Amino acid sequence: MIDHMTLHVSDIGRSIAFYTKALAPLGYIPKAHHEPTIGFGVDDGTLHSDFYVSPAQPGTTPAPTHIAFRADSENAVEAFYDAALAAGGRDNGAPGPRAYHRGYYAAFVFDPDGNNIEAVVDWSHAQTSSGNAN
Repeated sequence: MIDHMTLHVSDIGRSIAFYTKALAPLGYIPKAHHEPTIGFGVDDGTLHSDFYVSPAQPGTTPAPTHIAFRADSENAVEAFYDAALAAGGRDNGAPGPRAYHRGYYAAFVFDPDGNNIEAVVDWSHAQTSSGNAN
């Protein structure tokens, strides 16, 4: 299990502003302040953050990566997409079902550094009341 991850970014202020807005529909807030690094996590009354943004080392360019955030509904995926675009993200796949497998609903945006950020709700592992997979 992953406790936390750090994404190195070229402009920390721009990235904090982007992620504060883009992740709000998923329930994430800025929590851990280790200036200039900021940690984001769910608003659960603790200081635990599982996603951090931190400045890249001087003279380096961060390599783009892919990060997927779990959403609790298709509406949350859509709200993430809208918020991310409004915060300056670029479209990389509008909200909708994906052919990966049944029940996978996601949206993709590029953040200010070109990272592929996804919000996904994946119902393929959901159980019905009888215990059978959907």
